[in-house]
Amino acid sequence: MASPLAVSTPGPTPGTSRGGIEFDVVVLGAGLNSLNVTNAFHAAYGMRCLTVMRTPVAMNERTVTSAHLAIGAGASDEELKDALVQLAHDKEVKRPTLLLTNADSFVAFLDTFREELEEHYIIAQVDSTTLAKLADKAQFQETCAELGIPTVPTRIVDFAHYGTDDFNAPASLPWAFPVIGKPANTAEYSHVSFPGKKKVFVIESQGEYDNLVRALGEAGFTGRFLFQELIEGDDTSEYSITGYRSRTGGVTLTCAAQVLLGEHTPDALGRPAAMLTGPHTRIVEQFEKLLDHVDYVGFANVDLKVDSKSGTAYFLELNPRLGRNNYYVTAAGGSYPEHVVADFIDNAPLARVRAEDQHLYSILPTWLVKRYVTEPELRAQLAAAVRAHGVDNPYRYAPEGTWMKGFALASGFRQVQKFRKYYPKATKTGF
Repeated sequence: MASPLAVSTPGPTPGTSRGGIEFDVVVLGAGLNSLNVTNAFHAAYGMRCLTVMRTPVAMNERTVTSAHLAIGAGASDEELKDALVQLAHDKEVKRPTLLLTNADSFVAFLDTFREELEEHYIIAQVDSTTLAKLADKAQFQETCAELGIPTVPTRIVDFAHYGTDDFNAPASLPWAFPVIGKPANTAEYSHVSFPGKKKVFVIESQGEYDNLVRALGEAGFTGRFLFQELIEGDDTSEYSITGYRSRTGGVTLTCAAQVLLGEHTPDALGRPAAMLTGPHTRIVEQFEKLLDHVDYVGFANVDLKVDSKSGTAYFLELNPRLGRNNYYVTAAGGSYPEHVVADFIDNAPLARVRAEDQHLYSILPTWLVKRYVTEPELRAQLAAAVRAHGVDNPYRYAPEGTWMKGFALASGFRQVQKFRKYYPKATKTGF
């Protein structure tokens, strides 16, 4: 057997379920995606997870909520799988171990190697058939249409046929510019590189549309790309719902939040940075209806946008994971670790929980958020949440040491600089 992998010291520590069973948690991936998960498990059980990453990221190395293991930037998926198997073999005490991820590329990885990894880990992730149906934004729209759930008017272009007579990119789009462009499958898109690549494109003209189609095709992209009508509304018209549906067939946890301000750098456009949780019953019920319809199991996150004119809530996409900013669920009292642990460790799902208290989740300075929130009623709700509960910033998780608290200050300062450069004042469209 290979020599033990070099896990950081101090190492991981187990949690104990409500049923009295000790268990471990391995989180796959780096950055805030993973930090929010290890924070939540630490808050729920006082445990230290193990974060496994290819490339070291300081926040995951310095957090008190997790030990870490970096296996190398150039590690292949096969090598990553082998490292996870070796980790399981090297454990001195064999306990049930949840293997979780909060990144699209690793969701696909776990699905690919599920059979081998499930010999050593509990993978609380939706099955491959449902995953393929919902992780792809185009198929997600088709599923929503079956349920009468509104989705944004979209043209789907299949780049597998680029350069052939079957290529279906329209010469022009049926909506006024600007329009939105984004990949149907972000994991697939991550393997393509070309100048000007973005997570989400705001296309301002016919020329920009033509250039993007050409760039995607010439870069060798073979997936499907979505071109969508721009729904009017700034960042505050966006919403997020996170939930858990158990193996017994019931949604046991939901939490919804309104975005107050999102990031605006080209590589992070559309990524929320400040959110206000609260009761959003109508869209939560639609979310539950969707999960029940496909017999979903595990964590799910849906992004929505509400048309500022009609009030229609458009479902944008479903992520088969918690979502990068899932600390808003923890902030509102929705202890999602307890739900997956009850379901997969104790085999006893918890009673239904809706986390609806108003809390401000933010990785930004509060004064900056207030500057961009201009609607009086929403400003009042924001102020009331801060008065009642303070600000829930994952970098300021109370048990963290001085390094993370310093990182919170530095990160906030960098964010201010980014907003000054890319989004100096609020606009009606958020662009």
